[in-house]
Amino acid sequence: MTIHSLPARTDTPDRTPAGKPVRRGGRRLLRERAGRQHHAGPLAYVLLAVMAVLSIFPLYWTMVAASTDNTRVSQTPPPFLPGPNLFSNLARAWDEAAMGKAMVNSLIVAGVIALSTVMFATLAGFAFAKLRFKGRNALLMLVIGTMLVPPQLGVVPLFMLMSELGWSQQLPAVIFPTLVSAVGVFFMRQYLSEALPDELVEAGRVDGAHSLRIFWSIVLPVARPAMAVLFMITFVHAWNDFFWPFVVLDMTNPTVPVALTQLSAGYVRDQSLIMAGALLGTLPLLAMFVVFGRQIVSGIMAGAVKG
Repeated sequence: MTIHSLPARTDTPDRTPAGKPVRRGGRRLLRERAGRQHHAGPLAYVLLAVMAVLSIFPLYWTMVAASTDNTRVSQTPPPFLPGPNLFSNLARAWDEAAMGKAMVNSLIVAGVIALSTVMFATLAGFAFAKLRFKGRNALLMLVIGTMLVPPQLGVVPLFMLMSELGWSQQLPAVIFPTLVSAVGVFFMRQYLSEALPDELVEAGRVDGAHSLRIFWSIVLPVARPAMAVLFMITFVHAWNDFFWPFVVLDMTNPTVPVALTQLSAGYVRDQSLIMAGALLGTLPLLAMFVVFGRQIVSGIMAGAVKG
């Protein structure tokens, strides 16, 4: 008696993590659905348009106020269309607040602080995330604990230290106390803990690479999206910082926020002139985002995609 074997089924069921059988055709369908792009509905576009208008309106109002005179700004209702005095008010603000020197100083301060914060925070974040050494958790808690201390508590001793070093009224007094931040260290540590696999670090060790070589060849390419975000946030924060530069600098060597205080001096404040100065101080940040915004967004999206 001859027994003919039956052909093997091509849709052999597999088991899902929940224990239910799933056929291979269903698995293929799930992969197709996972790779399918989702299109936003009309409500999503309406909400995005509303958020865009709300975000742009403060900048638009600043431009409107800077293009009129003080009398028109104080009217009720206020004007909502630009006036004819924009360039004349910008020229007055540029001359009266010494905005040229202030912008150069702010560019130096914000650039150095942002670069140093990104580099030091990435180094420290890599050490806390992937290196094993005694006291690592305690040291990390100490770094995070410094975020709970109000900056105003250290103003007097910090000012005394800057005076002893001879840096009073100079830019190093603004730069050196903020070369690295606890927020940046914690941010990079959290990012590298998730984005950098331990296998890559171990592979570098097997190949004979030391820690600095691993950091340069492996960590930096992985951390580039987070570094771009941290650079932008730190640069904007350093550019807009007012309290400490106002304490340690004077009007002969100001940053942009310190220089803008000169426009509000006097018994009667010229609101249109103040808005013109604020617009001048905002333009470099807008220009930087226009130039580097695409690279930053593409870096964020590249870091969000896992192979």
